[in-house]
Amino acid sequence: MLILGIESSCDETAAAVVEDGRTLHSSAIATSVAEQALYGGVVPEIASRRHIESISPAVQKALADAGVSPAELDAIAVTFAPGLIGAVLVGVNFAKGLACATGKPLVPVHHLRGHIAALYLTHPELKPPFLCLVASGGHSHIVKVEEYTRFAVLGRTVDDAAGEAFDKVARTLGLPYPGGPSVSKAARQGNPHGYALPTPHAPGPYDVSFSGLKTAVLNAVNQARMRGEAVRVPDMAASFQEKIACILAQKLLAAARDTGAATLCLAGGVAANGRLRTLVNEGAQKAGLRLCLPEPALCGDNAAMIAAQGYYEYCAGHTASLNLNGYATLPIDYNPGEI
Repeated sequence: MLILGIESSCDETAAAVVEDGRTLHSSAIATSVAEQALYGGVVPEIASRRHIESISPAVQKALADAGVSPAELDAIAVTFAPGLIGAVLVGVNFAKGLACATGKPLVPVHHLRGHIAALYLTHPELKPPFLCLVASGGHSHIVKVEEYTRFAVLGRTVDDAAGEAFDKVARTLGLPYPGGPSVSKAARQGNPHGYALPTPHAPGPYDVSFSGLKTAVLNAVNQARMRGEAVRVPDMAASFQEKIACILAQKLLAAARDTGAATLCLAGGVAANGRLRTLVNEGAQKAGLRLCLPEPALCGDNAAMIAAQGYYEYCAGHTASLNLNGYATLPIDYNPGEI
């Protein structure tokens, strides 16, 4: 079964063709990240305009690279939530038009479910149930994947997401956007114990909080500047990365221990962070748990993950009419019958 996936929830315009949720035939991505970097972060209006310009060429390239025509597709899957609403609507409306023109089923896909489905492309043998940390620019969740389309949230951020904290700390340290890669690069030359940073308290046993950690970095930088002292950027980057990676790894491993999970997974843009991967891998090996990590290329936003999850949503009968709307926020465990 061939599924065309379309993704436009943030600043990547992407299209991909995936077979049976496991085999990637093509993936096309156009990004406005260089332009967004001029402003230190994503400007929603600019992102939406670039999606409008890029979406048709991206879909055409994905189909051409896969060697299939629209008539050969079995369904069209699209990110409909969550994300920047103007950006999401570009993808949703394009997918609706294509579905109408071709008579193919329209499959709405939740963005975070898509991030988890990226694992099926890297690990074709992976099947639920498993425990997954989904960490990205806008989300930080510990999710029990009970079935391909059934999820239970065990923990989440109570304020900033991990990726958002990386972006804000990078800006504070004068590092370029996006923050995750730039902080990680700077941290390679730094001492992870160079600065003492706090571990913010979160109410639930598997919840996380990063607002206080981000503020601690900002205060340390401001205090150093007021004293006329130079900020040791590599040390601060390394200390921040170490703290945030330790928090995420400890929460995931604690959830695995308490729930008896046998398989752990990482997903989302922050899953590409090398220190987080190392800590989770060490913890999983010590506990005798299986660990599945997505390919770095599939950690960020892409349409392959949307097509992969679209296959399972379609098999579950989760299709939509041409009245499908986009949503800026929506929980991962939403009821498909209510959209």
